Amino acid sequence: MAVLREPLLVAARSPRLRSVAEKSRLTRPVVDRYVAGPGEQDALATTRELAAAGMSVTLDFLGEDTTAAEQAQHTVAAYRSVLAALGEAGLAGQAEVSVKLSAIGQSLPVDGEKIALDGARDICAAAAAVGTTVTIDMEDHTTTDSTLSIVRELRVDHEWVGTVLQAYLKRTESDCRDLAYEGSRIRLCKGAYAEPESVAFTGAEVERSYQRCLDVLLGGAGYPMIATHDPVMIIAARQAIRRHGRTAGSYEFQMLHGVRPAEQRALAAQGERMRIYVPFGDEWYGYFMRRLAERPANLLLFLRSLTSKK
Repeated sequence: MAVLREPLLVAARSPRLRSVAEKSRLTRPVVDRYVAGPGEQDALATTRELAAAGMSVTLDFLGEDTTAAEQAQHTVAAYRSVLAALGEAGLAGQAEVSVKLSAIGQSLPVDGEKIALDGARDICAAAAAVGTTVTIDMEDHTTTDSTLSIVRELRVDHEWVGTVLQAYLKRTESDCRDLAYEGSRIRLCKGAYAEPESVAFTGAEVERSYQRCLDVLLGGAGYPMIATHDPVMIIAARQAIRRHGRTAGSYEFQMLHGVRPAEQRALAAQGERMRIYVPFGDEWYGYFMRRLAERPANLLLFLRSLTSKK
């Protein structure tokens, strides 16, 4: 099934396939495994459920590759709203938000970086007002330098702003060394975009890169956020945590909503801080296709939904 990863990642960018998927009523039950629901109240309900089970949450309002300033403004408003709702519900201590800069204007042809930075500043201010944090997601490799530049700007006023590094990129070990300083919050994941071999590792080398990068982060002074569902990587991470003398509260594990929930609960029960990445909203197609690329076993059900006339 590994051969399907590249086609699925390409399909994630297809407007035609997106239209077909969104019109199929049978797609929704598969999507619901990974997405809290279309609205803010769905996100809050899932957050309450996970918090009651002893887990933390990072909420992602779905959307990416925004093509209009109005869309970017809508996304910023949605984040401000859900952050205020978390505060009112007493959930800000258990939940933060994750933001894709392309969803708030980064890729707009005129002043894209400035629009994204201004929007991210508004979101960070809303998070600070209720006592929580923001993590800036990483997207394909062409945006890495821009994203890290914006994160540096945000950290001038909000030193707790987190970001993501992707182990499949050949540059990431060096980025980890640059960013493993006190107060730096870094989510390390393998990566989920289609990338050329000139910039990205493939196969088993991705896992070796992940372990090298994690060793750098755990050996540094920052706060590593270990994003993996791989049992082998989890065992290796816990060994590295002990080797570096990391104490509880100086790192956390992260997993996606709907992926290996039993393992999520088990780690939380063992005293590990476990944070669940919970997306919500209507713009689920690109996110969902990347989840299929990571777990092609779900592809059959998805294809059946596309071919159904119901």
